[in-house]
Amino acid sequence: MGKKLSRSKARQRRHLRVRKRVIGTPARPRLNVFRSLSEIYAQVIDDEAGNTLVSASSIDNELRKDLSGKTKTEQAELVGQTLAKRAKSLGIDQVIFDRAGYRYIGRVKAFADGAREGGLQF
Repeated sequence: MGKKLSRSKARQRRHLRVRKRVIGTPARPRLNVFRSLSEIYAQVIDDEAGNTLVSASSIDNELRKDLSGKTKTEQAELVGQTLAKRAKSLGIDQVIFDRAGYRYIGRVKAFADGAREGGLQF
């Protein structure tokens, strides 16, 4: 009989499996998303140089006033729009979306939709 993995361990294994193939380049960096129980974090990463180019999260000081009183899904969409705006200001139009082993529903989907509304293509 196999051992059952915890949810977090199963997500980490899915994430590592996908990360073998998803690599960010300077021309098309990787958009990584991480969600905790209460917050959502995202960053655009150039894997070749190992640099984070842009980041946004629901704990950013400039977003805090806009996020108060909204649901976590609405917050995720607003974080996605903010990240897209910051990336566009650096000239980043196309990214590879790395959902980090999370299912593409709920907050992850809302974040991706917000980033697309902001002008990112993936």
